[in-house]
Amino acid sequence: TVDNATAVGFLRYKGIQPFSPPHLTATPPINATAVTAAFAGCLRSLNSPNYPAAVPQTVDHSLLFAIGVGINPCPTCVNGTKTVADINNVSFVLPTVALLQAHYFKLQGIFTDDFPANPPSPYNYTGNPPANLQTTNGTKVYRLRFNETVEVVLQGTSLIAPESHPIHLHGFNFFVVGKGLGNFDKGKDLSSFNLVDPVERNTMSVPTAGWTAIRFRADNPGKTM
Repeated sequence: TVDNATAVGFLRYKGIQPFSPPHLTATPPINATAVTAAFAGCLRSLNSPNYPAAVPQTVDHSLLFAIGVGINPCPTCVNGTKTVADINNVSFVLPTVALLQAHYFKLQGIFTDDFPANPPSPYNYTGNPPANLQTTNGTKVYRLRFNETVEVVLQGTSLIAPESHPIHLHGFNFFVVGKGLGNFDKGKDLSSFNLVDPVERNTMSVPTAGWTAIRFRADNPGKTM
């Protein structure tokens, strides 16, 4: 269920004179995907000498992360199963020791660095779901070297609860270089990437049954989950 209420708020900084009530326009309907996509697609960075857009033109790591929901066994649950979130069919298991602490002190057995760069079993991500919806569980990371460049395509799926996913990359800004509906097609969609003046952000949305591509440079050591 979606709360379809619409609210409007105004922020006025101290020292700024009050303004008269604005004339509000009708907001697009909640399912106006085309309107949303067109608006987001018009956003650009300044890309000027004072505010350059340092978009990585080449990448050391090209990753595809499929965001989904799975169904895992749960003996203590009412129906014997539970729904779980996953990326590339891996459901995160919260460690007993912080990941950064385990990395710094070289503690063994806290996490593994075998998080898959691509979905282990590719399927039609925005079409009919596969028969087996069970995920693997683990505290897995994907390791990058300092200053490497990374491209991540975040692919939404139609599994159980398709929705728009807000994604935050902790400790970094990134460039949103592409976005679309359906399944990402590297042969077709890569040519439409904006590598000149894309928007620089630290949080963005993966559209329902669609994908968003970001690029960044790994220049902030630590864990970025």
